[in-house]
Amino acid sequence: MPEAPSLDSAIERLGGARSLLVALDFDGTLAPFADDPAAVAALPGSWAAALTLDRARDTHVVLVSGRPLAGLARVTHAPDGMSLVGSHGVEWRVDGHDEAALSPDELAAVDRIGALLDAVAERHPGVHIEHKPAGLGVHTRRVGPAEARAAVEDARATVLAAFPDVHVRDGKDILEFAVRDATKGDAVERLRALLDADRVLFAGDDVTDEDGFRALDQDAGDVGIKVGPGETRAAHRVADPAALTPVLQALARARAFR
Repeated sequence: MPEAPSLDSAIERLGGARSLLVALDFDGTLAPFADDPAAVAALPGSWAAALTLDRARDTHVVLVSGRPLAGLARVTHAPDGMSLVGSHGVEWRVDGHDEAALSPDELAAVDRIGALLDAVAERHPGVHIEHKPAGLGVHTRRVGPAEARAAVEDARATVLAAFPDVHVRDGKDILEFAVRDATKGDAVERLRALLDADRVLFAGDDVTDEDGFRALDQDAGDVGIKVGPGETRAAHRVADPAALTPVLQALARARAFR
């Protein structure tokens, strides 16, 4: 594979795309982390750039998050016309495509796993269980490292003993269980086809975003941006959400004057 162009050059090339998909993670990417997930807010500069891009000709901004769709819409205050993908690709609000239908067996499994994890949280004070339409998240940001490890081990063992085929994802201060296998990579590939995008920018910070980076075609001009530290398949990296802001602003300018 040829060496990736500089990030500035890559953004300039995206400016000339016939049809551009801008797929963005939210937590840790557009917004810094907070102990209270409901108190998270996108950085004003990044959010303004995302809204500007979403209004640009032949440009599609989609927030692709592990948050449930309703919670993502609530915390972002996204306008009704902005496309959202929640629960790592299970829930969709994209160009009239609304999906989150689970089978009765899947719904029953979500309820049962939720009950098991609520019991785990009772054994580990400070651990928060997030109930999602297609799964559960075990949040450990509010506890120390030793307690977090103990809670994650307890949760993993408890759930896998009852549901050995459940899909498990590790993330930053979160362990997730899902009854349907969907990844951000699946979402990026489907969005590309659905929106007829010839180039894609995907930005994310977490290990779950690596699936999105794997779905990119650098040779075709796609751009992946890792936000923060950690191993990654993305060709580009910025230090933190604040460092992503000028990148999005530069892309918004490039798309506005194409």
